[in-house]
Amino acid sequence: MNRLRDKNELMEVHREVDPRHELAAVTAAAHKAWGKPILFHKVKGTALPVLTNIYGSRQRLADILGISPENFCKEWNELADIASTRGSELVASKPEDTPSLVDCKLSDLPLITYSEKDVGPYFTSAMFLAKDPETGVRNLSFHRSMYVSDQELRCRLAPKHHLTIYHEKAEQAGQPLEAAMLIGPPPASFLTAAAPLPYDADELLVAAQLSGESIEMRPCKHIDLMVPASTEIVIEGRFLPNIRRPEGPFGEFMGYYTPEGNNAVFEVLGVTRRSDAIFHSILCGSSEEVLTLELSVAANIYQRISAVLPGIVDVTCHPFVLHTVVKIRQQYEGHARQVLLAVFGAEPTWAKMCTVVDEDVDIYDMDDVTWATLTRSRPDKDVMIIPETPSFYRDEQKDHWGRLGIDATVPFHRRAEFERKKVPGVDRVNLGEYFSQS
Repeated sequence: MNRLRDKNELMEVHREVDPRHELAAVTAAAHKAWGKPILFHKVKGTALPVLTNIYGSRQRLADILGISPENFCKEWNELADIASTRGSELVASKPEDTPSLVDCKLSDLPLITYSEKDVGPYFTSAMFLAKDPETGVRNLSFHRSMYVSDQELRCRLAPKHHLTIYHEKAEQAGQPLEAAMLIGPPPASFLTAAAPLPYDADELLVAAQLSGESIEMRPCKHIDLMVPASTEIVIEGRFLPNIRRPEGPFGEFMGYYTPEGNNAVFEVLGVTRRSDAIFHSILCGSSEEVLTLELSVAANIYQRISAVLPGIVDVTCHPFVLHTVVKIRQQYEGHARQVLLAVFGAEPTWAKMCTVVDEDVDIYDMDDVTWATLTRSRPDKDVMIIPETPSFYRDEQKDHWGRLGIDATVPFHRRAEFERKKVPGVDRVNLGEYFSQS
């Protein structure tokens, strides 16, 4: 945040805002207009300032890892490959280096209600840290948490997520599952929590390896866990076994409300915060939430299809995580169709739709991708529909069944006919030399 402030990239709001809808409304409007992070200095009902949209751009996420945003997939995978060879680790913090901590209650924190029909306040940015009851491997993951009281949160634990499996293992033994909710942990851990890592990966250690720095840890007060010492706010507690209570409705990342359902109960045992703590808020559905998922899914697809097919230049998920766009350097006739099938095989959950384009198309500009589709593909020939195939895992009504693939590449043997026109010098024009601003 301070680095962005120094570069005049941080927007600051000094008037008091209401955490019920107003803070979310200002965040949504400002993000649409400027796309910059926002620091709210005065939030009604709490002494803590609120920071939002801090991770809402490719550039800012790439800066965390020290890689270029233009080549995110390739460099992310190269970084992941060498992460295990780095000497970074988790180390106990020295008492003199541990930030000054203050005990508080959940109700002392900003209780933010985002969407019109949300049942109440939610914690959206909290990263859960827990250990596998059998192996002790640590997992980092995001799960929305509904505020009920200072002693209780209700959390949506989606099927197949690692934390859900941990909770089920503990339940089978009749035991609660201890966990810590981290609000404002070290930045590299934010990316790690969103990445599709193997089940046996210690995600906190991976975060340290990716950042290239050791993470200092401190013990929790009420549970047997160590947490990153620099974390702004830590909520300690445990998931109660074999208890489910109503949670929702809540406006989720797809833009719709998930209805009320019986979900996991998290018993809060204590809350500590830095004396100078800043509360991190994520507006669900904004780029801050979805972009990390899109980048990790795209990088995973890039790695997997590059292992089996040549000519893969870049991959993104745009304008939403359910649409994969692949840029290729065509090697032979039918290359794009093989890429489509490889994508659907590599990503069973998120790749509901895939478009393959040539290397002269800007895959981060949907206008350009759509232009390629409209000028280079025949709907009766270049569209592939795979019926009755599930994708998104939480889909009881089968709204997301089926796959759609579009070959928007030029015909292999007629590539010279599809050379894009260019206006010489357009990229060097300084409009200020031609037009006055009066």
